[in-house]
Amino acid sequence: MIYTVTFNPSLDYTMEFDTIHEGKLNRAKYARITAGGKGINVSKILTRLNVDNLILGFVCGFTGDEIERSLSREGCASEFIRLDRGISRINVKVNSGQTTELNAPGPEIPPKDLDLLDKQLDRLGRGDFLVLAGNIPEGIPEFSYRMLINKMNSKGVKTVVDASGNALLSTLEFSPFLIKPNRQELSELFSTNALSRESIDRYAAELRSKGAANVLVSLDSEGAVLATENGDIIYRPAPEGKAVNPVGAGDAMVAGFLWGYTETGDYSEALKCGVAAGSASAFSQGSVSGDDIRALRRLL
Repeated sequence: MIYTVTFNPSLDYTMEFDTIHEGKLNRAKYARITAGGKGINVSKILTRLNVDNLILGFVCGFTGDEIERSLSREGCASEFIRLDRGISRINVKVNSGQTTELNAPGPEIPPKDLDLLDKQLDRLGRGDFLVLAGNIPEGIPEFSYRMLINKMNSKGVKTVVDASGNALLSTLEFSPFLIKPNRQELSELFSTNALSRESIDRYAAELRSKGAANVLVSLDSEGAVLATENGDIIYRPAPEGKAVNPVGAGDAMVAGFLWGYTETGDYSEALKCGVAAGSASAFSQGSVSGDDIRALRRLL
């Protein structure tokens, strides 16, 4: 079973415009509301690929109710912890040729509810995967991910971390199974603005040497690089296509990688599946389907 944790779920309100005129009234040509958050995005793609998974995390208020209803309509299994106070956040995505994201702060998560999450994770065992996705909300101890990974290591659970900055770096000494920085996050980790293919390979290998078993670097339209625990560096270019919806493509790549790995146990095939899922998501104006991902996989 694959479990995903989203500390700070959201309702994502996405609006499409031909152009945006700042300081004036702009009318969207299309709008949609979906449940969002990085772990949730991973789970939605896994569900469409018929991979068993369960969404964990925290919700509250009327927006939390809609997050649960929305995921249920999509066939996603979830066991959220309900917070007593606050409301789950609403994030706005504005697409007018390029995407602008306006993300709201989330509710405070009390220590007693963090303890409930810890108890939920007691059920995980050898052979399971735990995906920790998104940065840690304000008010949550910065070392929360590393504590969870340490606990999972003792149970034989493979962990996946998709975060940035210290939230990611602090986990390396506990050897997560997979980390997935994107190009920008890799630049920030190594304080550089110039990333060649050679330097990406080198930095990915360096993160692996610091403790991560496998390092998957998403490179947008260029595909992805994988530094494996076997010492290999594998590059997979993205298929040709027009990226119209980049939001969530990195999450789809994580889901695709896990789909491929759990199906084959082969890193090269897992990378192919990750690139197929990320690209299919970016190419899709709305919700990408499992069939779309499978079709791209056959082309790679």
